[in-house]
Order: sequence, then C-alpha cells, then structure tokens
Amino acid sequence: MKQFSSVAEVIDIYTSFGNEFYSEDVTQISHALQCATLAQDSGASDELIVAALLHDIGHLIDLAENGSATTAFEIDAKHEAIGAQSLSKLFRPDVTAPIALHVEAKRWRCATDSAYHATLSQASVASLVLQGGPMHADEQQRFESHPQSGAAIQLRTWDDAGKSLEPLAPHFGQFIPLLQRIALT
Repeated sequence: MKQFSSVAEVIDIYTSFGNEFYSEDVTQISHALQCATLAQDSGASDELIVAALLHDIGHLIDLAENGSATTAFEIDAKHEAIGAQSLSKLFRPDVTAPIALHVEAKRWRCATDSAYHATLSQASVASLVLQGGPMHADEQQRFESHPQSGAAIQLRTWDDAGKSLEPLAPHFGQFIPLLQRIALT
C-alpha cells in the first residue's frame, strides 16, 4: 500500500489523478476543494480542514495502483482505511482519524437520523449498502466512544455537501501551505 512521506507526494497524486471522477458527478479534486472550503468556512481546525481536503485520497491511490477506480457499486475498496493508513506517517491522528471514520459517520448518521438517508447522493446510497448499511446499536456505541467521532461527523457533513457541479472553490495550491505547516515531516 502507498505510504506518503512528503507533502510533495500528496500534491503529485492530486495532480496526476484529481481530475478523475469516482461515482459522483464532480472530479476528485473539485470534491476535495469543496469539502476543505466548507470546513474552512465553518471555522474548523487546520487539521480538520486537511482531513476534509484529503478524506478521499484512498480513491486516488486506487487509481494510481490499478489504473482505474474500483467499481464503486460492486465492492467496498475501503478507501477510508487506505487513505488514513497512507497518510499516517505524514499527519497526526487528528487528521487521519476523521478520514478513517468518515464512512462510519455516514453509517452512524443513517442509523440515528431518519431524514439523513434521503439527503445522500445516489452514489452514497449505493456505497452505503456495500459499507454495511446503517449501524447496529453496538456499532453506534463503539463509534460514539471514539474520540474523533465528532470530527468524523463534521467531515461527513462537508463530504455530503461538497458535490456541487458549479463549485466556487479555491485552487489546490492555496492549501499547500496548510499541508506543509501541519505535516510531520
């Protein structure tokens, strides 16, 4: 599995694969920028802004390693786990844990908010089935006890909202100083 050791490597994967689509109507980079901008506009911490920017990097790793995205409606490629693990030597857990938990946050919200499911995109509804569907009570308790569950729920909100076909998002380069500032290396 890919292990990022520098911000330059993160920039490179977004430069190489960010203009690809993955089961949504927006490109990977547009989605990332929309999510990060929503986080920034919400007054989120720098770490959570970076998590919002990089939360779907696992999809880009799939593209880089397999030449095309794994078909989202056939298997769960565990992009959240792959993404968090690939960034774990470059960023602290306050960046990687929300990334690792953002799919669990969707499952939790589906289980705890009866109106939430209706707000999901068609692709998110389809992937929810592959990801285990709404959480059972024991899964909800485990998720809620994680110290980063609240951050993951916030990230999920921006993830769901960051799919505009006409985004007013900045260029990826505007987030590079932030990535460099909070990177461990």
